[in-house]
Amino acid sequence: MAKTWVDKDTCIACGACYSTCPDVYESDDDGYAFVKLEGGLEGFVEVPEEFLSDAQDAKDGCPTESVRWED
Repeated sequence: MAKTWVDKDTCIACGACYSTCPDVYESDDDGYAFVKLEGGLEGFVEVPEEFLSDAQDAKDGCPTESVRWED
């Protein structure tokens, strides 16, 4: 199963990921993205199958490649 995380050091708070896949990504108070699934603040998190397509679109749409992906 695919896993994802957000690199907070390169995120520019553009909102592309959480607009594309709000079931997996969310913004903090400053607009920076994070994975909102359980364990999302600790590193790679498994993406439930029902969200895989949208999460992949969010990764592909990130202008700074901050949304990371691991198979």
